[in-house]
Amino acid sequence: MKRVLFIFSLFVIPYMVSAQANNATNPNNPAAIDTTPKVTGIGGIFFKTKSPKVMREWYGKNLGLAVNAYGSPFEFRNANRPEEVNYLIWAPFKDSSGYFKPSEREYMINYRVQNLEGLLRNLKKNGVEPLDKVEIVDYGKFVHIMDPYGNKIELWEPIDSVLTKQGEKTTK
Repeated sequence: MKRVLFIFSLFVIPYMVSAQANNATNPNNPAAIDTTPKVTGIGGIFFKTKSPKVMREWYGKNLGLAVNAYGSPFEFRNANRPEEVNYLIWAPFKDSSGYFKPSEREYMINYRVQNLEGLLRNLKKNGVEPLDKVEIVDYGKFVHIMDPYGNKIELWEPIDSVLTKQGEKTTK
């Protein structure tokens, strides 16, 4: 009997633990999908400049950025689901743009999030009110908040598969 328990502990238990771990991280397992409301990465870096066109051209020519009418999209793979392509956009805005208001800053960070509605509920519990209503577009959901020092933050729950199909449509 001791030998059976020993063999069980050597071979069967590690297999069971491994199988359970694989199920917990397997994106095809519905129970394994993490829906915790949180930021998952950077979705965009936006900044004001006198001439967005000059900035795009300079960065394209001198630093090799692949630029389009919005800026430069950066493609990357999701670490938890390597088959999934994700995007970050680097985008210069005209210095007169009102898009960053009410912030007086010359930059804005766009954060990729999961479960935007849950995150908004958590933010409201902490006294953080959104600046606008959630905007739903074909490539995700957007809403804006302010941090304690007056920086406007854009929260984006992306649908990356739509971005892949639509090419340049990588920002609002």
